[in-house]
Amino acid sequence: MSTVALITGAASGIGAAVARRLSASGVACVLVDRDAESVERVAKEVGGGWVVGDLSAQETSLRAVALADERYGRLDLVHLNAGTNGGISMAAFDAERYRTVMGVNVDAVVYGVAAALPLLKRSGGGSIVVTSSLAGLVGFGIDPIYSMSKHATVGLVRALVDPLGAEGVKIGAVCPGFTDTPLVAPVKDLMLQAGILMLTADDVAAAVESAFHAESSGTVVVVQPGMEPTPYKHAALPSPTTG
Repeated sequence: MSTVALITGAASGIGAAVARRLSASGVACVLVDRDAESVERVAKEVGGGWVVGDLSAQETSLRAVALADERYGRLDLVHLNAGTNGGISMAAFDAERYRTVMGVNVDAVVYGVAAALPLLKRSGGGSIVVTSSLAGLVGFGIDPIYSMSKHATVGLVRALVDPLGAEGVKIGAVCPGFTDTPLVAPVKDLMLQAGILMLTADDVAAAVESAFHAESSGTVVVVQPGMEPTPYKHAALPSPTTG
């Protein structure tokens, strides 16, 4: 029986690269994105199914999992990848944009985990990988709301290790640096002129594939240009339950 993966934000960039990489190794894919034309094109390219919708709405994740169940009868891998830049200044705060960023970067991850868990359990367990960012590990003052949202996803991954582990499901995150995707296209030339090295979507996709098979749950992998993906080491602190 084929391994089945669900990938969000899969119409382009990292999500599309992950879909191509997994399908090349025989994994059946269900892709999700709000870009109807592009997600259909990538899905047909990899021979998978697709769902069009706004992932900040819970029903989109529920429809995607339902399609995986209907089409393949199981779910093994989940890549919660959809994301957006913040672009919010605290000096000129935009509440509507704030809710959009949090909806895509945080709510969609929570909805994705909650929607996928029953089918992952029924399939015997599985693995979830969340696309976070280096900005989720250190403060990124240029885009503070984006940085906050990515810190939230790393926190969720760490907090879910034990609850999901009890259900036979592992969870991890990848934290790439600047990556050549449509999100950075508006400033790509400026970054290159400044000598800032960029990852390719394929670089990150390779790290995601490896993260699915990490030995331990809760692994947070840093991905930077010219370096091997590296588990992030953070200070050991006492558990809130142990003082």
